[in-house]
Amino acid sequence: MVVWTRAVVRTWRCRPTNFSRAFSEKLPTSEPKGRNIQWVFLGCPGVGKGTYAARLSKLLGVPHIATGDLVRQQLSSHGPLASKLVDIVSQGQLISDEIVIDLLSKRLEAGEAKGETGFILDGFPRTIRQAEILEGVTDIDLVINLKLREDALIAKCLGRRTCSECGGNYNVACIDMKGDDGETRMYMPPLLPPPHCETKLITRSDDTENVVKERLRIYHEMSKPVEDFYRQRGKLLEFDLPGGIPESWPKLLQALNIYDDEDKKSAAA
Repeated sequence: MVVWTRAVVRTWRCRPTNFSRAFSEKLPTSEPKGRNIQWVFLGCPGVGKGTYAARLSKLLGVPHIATGDLVRQQLSSHGPLASKLVDIVSQGQLISDEIVIDLLSKRLEAGEAKGETGFILDGFPRTIRQAEILEGVTDIDLVINLKLREDALIAKCLGRRTCSECGGNYNVACIDMKGDDGETRMYMPPLLPPPHCETKLITRSDDTENVVKERLRIYHEMSKPVEDFYRQRGKLLEFDLPGGIPESWPKLLQALNIYDDEDKKSAAA
């Protein structure tokens, strides 16, 4: 059972503000009464946005929409957009607002047709322009900004693996570092595949050290205005990941004022 405190309901439901209307007509604007939460995850590539967003999605019963997944679906479709995206992604460049908004609007419309309410966005918005557009068409309740030191981020990105058969995501990197104070230990164990996936692991083509560093450089350059945008509106929650999932997950729930009774039972078992 998931328990929300009154504080979390009061804090995460905020009022919309003024916005840029560019491209806003592409996104669905309806907000049914009693809708679920509408949250956004920010954070550098490889920080773990997808992992934590997916966990919260399952816990809270709202769809997890990752723009990275939408792009990868396009790449695998070999459609007219795929060849254009291949060049952008392989160089570590950001995909244009027009392309991302088009992919996202189609996904939101498909979800609305299926009766979905609420969402957790992962990978959008990445620019101030995207943030203004999103703010104009829907009421974002909370923006969670995950943070992790850069050397750990690079190691995580280079350790990512995917099973070519089942599509499972794993990470072979074992991160064991001293904290910035020289005393605190940051430990992130590898997320290893089951035996039947071990021989089928592949590496993403854009997970090379040069591309990863370029992605991080671009992200830092673009992210500060987006963080400031939501900070000024009182919607930004900054969360420094203290380690791997076993250590970070309960602390993230605590920061969100969410009590997961099932998680407590499984931890005690």
